[in-house]
Amino acid sequence: MDWIINLFTEQDGVAHIALLYSLVIAIGVYLGKIKFKGISLGVTFVLFAGIVAGHIGFTGTLPVLNFLQDFGLILFVFMVGLQVGPGFFESFGKDGIKLNMLSALAIVLNVLVMFACYYIFFDTSDKNNLPMMVGTLYGAVTNTPGLGAANEALRSVFPNGQIPIIASGYACAYPLGVLGIILSTIVVKYICKVNFNKENEAIKEAEAEDPHAKPHPMHLKVANSYIAGRTLEEISKFLNRDIVCTRIMHEGALSTPMRDTKIELNDEVLIVCAESDAEAIKAFIGPEIEVNWDEENQPQPMISRRIVVTNSSMNGKSLGKMHFSSLYGVNITRITRQGMDLFASRNHHFHVGDRVMVVGPEENVNRVAELMGNSEKRLNAPNIATIFVGIIVGLIFGSLPIAIPGMPVPMKLGLAGGPLIIAILIGRFGYRMGLVTYTTTSANMMLREFGLVLFLASVGIKAGNGFWETVVAGDGLKYVYTGFIITVIPILIVATIARLKYKFNYFTIMGMISGAYTDPPALAYANSECIGEASAVGYSTVYPLSMFLRILTAQIIVLFFCGV
Repeated sequence: MDWIINLFTEQDGVAHIALLYSLVIAIGVYLGKIKFKGISLGVTFVLFAGIVAGHIGFTGTLPVLNFLQDFGLILFVFMVGLQVGPGFFESFGKDGIKLNMLSALAIVLNVLVMFACYYIFFDTSDKNNLPMMVGTLYGAVTNTPGLGAANEALRSVFPNGQIPIIASGYACAYPLGVLGIILSTIVVKYICKVNFNKENEAIKEAEAEDPHAKPHPMHLKVANSYIAGRTLEEISKFLNRDIVCTRIMHEGALSTPMRDTKIELNDEVLIVCAESDAEAIKAFIGPEIEVNWDEENQPQPMISRRIVVTNSSMNGKSLGKMHFSSLYGVNITRITRQGMDLFASRNHHFHVGDRVMVVGPEENVNRVAELMGNSEKRLNAPNIATIFVGIIVGLIFGSLPIAIPGMPVPMKLGLAGGPLIIAILIGRFGYRMGLVTYTTTSANMMLREFGLVLFLASVGIKAGNGFWETVVAGDGLKYVYTGFIITVIPILIVATIARLKYKFNYFTIMGMISGAYTDPPALAYANSECIGEASAVGYSTVYPLSMFLRILTAQIIVLFFCGV
């Protein structure tokens, strides 16, 4: 039986480390699936499983734990950056700016409330209390990358001393953080006297009344002599509007026009455009008429199909310059990348792996599918080199020292900030350097979750040794209730402002709060109450900037204040 005892006790053995992490991660993941009133802690339970393992002495050598913790953090934040990168800059639309400003305000308020709790409830002469409050802050806002960034920054502040195990504060605040986000949004519902049915109806009406989203078909008779003899491509450029010409009746012959098809006086055309553009197009081309085309010559019905971009020659091409409406007779209505829906603006650049919703006649849609590739098999080969090239650049970038007056040591973006920023930039602009950044959503999630559980397990195992003395016999209860305060107060303020001042739909606000706190359980609750996509849109709009700010503020707080 000595062999099995050695397997569990020899801390420097490879089999021991593999067994330790496998047990902690498996137990934590399974326990994280348990739901109470529809709410679960998810993979964060791995942290608690790690704490138990560390507390009973089931642990590993410190260098190995540190390596797996840091590597897991790097992998996690880099894959997050690749996912949010494509939508990071596109998220600053008209309402996007307001939502991102509100989420940034929530982040600032979280920090201010954290400092208020620190000065009110804790002994400021103890240098360990402020780092512990930073851990509590990131548990309260359910942001694990921020915890990792703070942990790393502490190594710069305490290079030769005992680094505070801030994961204890994180563990105390996290459960009520998840619950507090949902409870706060419910309180806002009553403060602002929100009716779920009316909010859902408002979403329906907004979608139905959006003239830019609603297609408008019409039969027109060409009466403008200026466009006679000009091609469909030229007419589209004159109009400077997206139109789809699916059929043309010329001298009794019905046909499907191409980009070089010429339009003549008295031709009858079937045009599909945005409802808001209909009057301007009629005024330019000619009056609307009723047609009596033969049944067999009727225009083929419009279809919609989701097409995946797999042709590498499409990588980096912009939607506006492809002229899909005028050249191919179709409209691109939605673009999905890494599981996130992006607005199909004219400036959007296609990346391999994008999934686009194409609307138009079937034969035209088929031509576009052939152009874009639409071959799932091409996506099976992973572009793993891009990931590690990005990590190399991210580590170098994160290691650059930035001297800031007032800081005891130069600021570095570190293992979390460097790879995150580079991943965002590669996700958005990688095509310009010939980098194919595509990974399937499932592959991205797998790598991201793998990195996350490695990080959480390592932090938990390291924190477990002193967890009892720090939390149960120490200030654990303070971390719990101060964490709850940090969670709740900013939400009540920001959500009320968003509702009463900016008149945002309640479900959009719920999504925005979930994104600002990077909290998927809160988003799941919002989606369960919302019939549309308002919550998901609010979440995806603010998530990229919020994740970046959470990581950045973690390092700023530690470097500015914890070393004093």
